[in-house]
Amino acid sequence: MPDPTAQPRVRRNEWQALAVPATGTWDPTLSVTVVVPAYTAGTLLPTVLAGLDAQTYPAHLLEVLVVDDGPVRGDLVLPELRPERTRVVRPDDDGPVGPGGWGRAHACHLGALAAEGDVLHWLDADMLLERDQVEAQLRWHHVLDHVVTLGTKSFVDPAPALARTPAEVRDGVASGVMPSWWDGLEQTPHTWVEEIFARTDDLRAIGWNAFRTHTGAVAAVSRALYLASGGMDPTLRLGEDIALGGRLAEVGAVFVPDREARSLHLGHTHVMSRAARVNDYNEPFLADRVPALHAHRRRGRSYSAPYLEVVLDSRGEEWSAVAATVDAVLASTLTDLEVVLVGDWDELVEERHAVLDRSVDVRILHETYAADPRVRLVTEVPPAEGPRRSPWRMTLPGTAWGPGRAALERVLLHLEHTHDGLRLVHLPDGTVARVERTAAVARAARTRRPDEPLDAVLAEVAGVGEVAAEEREGARVRFLPAADARPRLHPRFGGPATDDDEAWRRIDRALGYRR
Repeated sequence: MPDPTAQPRVRRNEWQALAVPATGTWDPTLSVTVVVPAYTAGTLLPTVLAGLDAQTYPAHLLEVLVVDDGPVRGDLVLPELRPERTRVVRPDDDGPVGPGGWGRAHACHLGALAAEGDVLHWLDADMLLERDQVEAQLRWHHVLDHVVTLGTKSFVDPAPALARTPAEVRDGVASGVMPSWWDGLEQTPHTWVEEIFARTDDLRAIGWNAFRTHTGAVAAVSRALYLASGGMDPTLRLGEDIALGGRLAEVGAVFVPDREARSLHLGHTHVMSRAARVNDYNEPFLADRVPALHAHRRRGRSYSAPYLEVVLDSRGEEWSAVAATVDAVLASTLTDLEVVLVGDWDELVEERHAVLDRSVDVRILHETYAADPRVRLVTEVPPAEGPRRSPWRMTLPGTAWGPGRAALERVLLHLEHTHDGLRLVHLPDGTVARVERTAAVARAARTRRPDEPLDAVLAEVAGVGEVAAEEREGARVRFLPAADARPRLHPRFGGPATDDDEAWRRIDRALGYRR
């Protein structure tokens, strides 16, 4: 794979910075594993493998794994005509994916774990490739180790391919005449993907949202990047491609649609015929698993991974100042967040001790937030360049200032609009809060040389902006002294009952309440 520190730096998704050779003019060195999940694919599989046998990519670098996802395991038999290095992978109840697995995501992940290639090329068992499709995608991976390539496809009637023997298919692909078999017949483009490509200059102007077009029927990714992302979620039955795209984006991927990586989808899919129902099904799964799809999440709800994590180091701070800051964050209009509260929690012991003398601030804070699902108690500050749960991280410099109710939401909306990777929020006392885009930090960390500051690389690959927080009422980004930012109960709560307040009498009458 390319040397990470010697690779080109791609700003956002502006992949035009990458220069790749024309097909047929270069010598590949990376090995590739084509992963073909197969569910009752006996009719089309001989055609698909015949097309793979005609690829221009060197045969000694091409491995094909057909993953048996059929209802009766063991029934899948490989056709005689196939690439030389082709084998069947069958799920094993004792294997790495676990028992009882099924579905495309499960099969693809199993194939990825069994693969020997440097690059994984997903290929559905109803896809017929043009002869240089694999080569077209793999040339990008020789230039950049964190690229995800997206081939193009059209949906066609499978009859012209099925009317030919596998040998005829192989010869037709190898000679380049295969696409002409559909001349004059309907060829339906991948409409919704093509519409996004058209609006975003083939994803060059899409910023950090290219993952939404990640469809795995003809896509490729380095095996190392796939594993770093966590890979496919094998429990998903639909929507696994976009979910994987979201994970790949968070580890710094650049998404490149290659117009020369052409293929034909032999037949239409249930997604095309039942698109609305599929979208309804996918929405809750993707909303939970892809926090970057924030618009699909419901305000006030909690999800398995938050949209924003706010890191605050409480060590050495007075407990009431920490609590005021945390409460101000939790009261934000942006509810889809988590506070990562760093503290000396390992100091807490249960043996007999002086209750008000030993680690009392730590104990008060622990008891205050241990049961709060939006507060995570940790003992170390999360590493600056390590894995993250959320697409955004804000690091507060201390407990002096807390965000106004709308401050966090406004900062993130502006970051989404500008596609910047870092926003430095200058607080009224001169300290600085950092708001970082996880995908941009991961991209910068991949290409940063040892002597370079992370922020300098962030400026190059994403953009860095600054904003001044103000204390005044009506400020766009308002931060207040933490004690003032902390939400308070209405004074009536917990106070003595009175019967001389006309406002409360009106409420009593509206509720039909009688004293």
